[in-house]
Amino acid sequence: MFRNKNCLSESRERFFSQAPQKEFKLKPFQKYQIIRLIKRDIELLCNIAEVSRSGYYRWLKTADDTDKDYDDYLLVKEIFEAGKSRYGWRQIRMNLERKKKIIMNHKKIIRIMRKYDLVAKIRRRNPYKAIMKKTAEHRTFENKLDRNFNQIIPHKFFCTDITYLFFNNRIAYLSVIKDIATGEIVAWHISMHITMELVLGTISQMKNYQNALIHSDQGFHYTNPEYISEVRESKLIQSMSRKGNCIDNAPIESFFGHLKDDVDYKNCKTFEELRLLIENYIQYYNCERAQWDLNKMTPVEYRDHLLALNA
Repeated sequence: MFRNKNCLSESRERFFSQAPQKEFKLKPFQKYQIIRLIKRDIELLCNIAEVSRSGYYRWLKTADDTDKDYDDYLLVKEIFEAGKSRYGWRQIRMNLERKKKIIMNHKKIIRIMRKYDLVAKIRRRNPYKAIMKKTAEHRTFENKLDRNFNQIIPHKFFCTDITYLFFNNRIAYLSVIKDIATGEIVAWHISMHITMELVLGTISQMKNYQNALIHSDQGFHYTNPEYISEVRESKLIQSMSRKGNCIDNAPIESFFGHLKDDVDYKNCKTFEELRLLIENYIQYYNCERAQWDLNKMTPVEYRDHLLALNA
């Protein structure tokens, strides 16, 4: 057995020197000697490679497990491909047992599928279709507004909708109610969740506008019985756009367009930062942002102007 690196080097030179000069080829007995010597000198080889023996043996065990995993992977892959890449672990396990007479633990199948990136092509549920199906089951209302946006009496005609706000790899949802006559934002609610609470939290702010008309699209939230009940309790009259016709709700779309042009909300780091930014913008929009169509007044100024005219 070799005792140092020089011994191993000398032995290697001795073996190689016995080979013909023109054609480098070892005889079988020379190969056997090398295999025996290398096998016996794991400690020396580990020292030369500057690794520990314990580390080598741990790696050797892992390598053996990997080789075994690969054999099982070939079996799993065969069944997976036979199923046109649509099989999950259950189908693979059943087919291994039925076709190969092999019983493989489901945890092992899952681990192998993850390790070798065998991802089943599963048809996922379409959330839009689910929402539309629920909407179809709910009640809709006549389009009483009928694009009559030229209103001159404040607090009588309102429109509402929801928009998405993308920030810091997250999505927030903003629900707004706008006075069609004045352009003023009279109610709003922002949330990280597009639940019924989003619209209920907005419509609940309309208790002081009895007998006014509230117009929306036919989205799931606005056809939901909870929302309809809240509108009724607030003594409001419900109106809806025709299906798939966003122009019927143009005033609210106009506000969302201005908001997204004017506000740098995408740079917000937290939801609270976004909420404060929206709050400040709505205050600015109502009280400071003059509009050409409002006789160069702000929505609040125009509201007071119309109230004075109708007094």
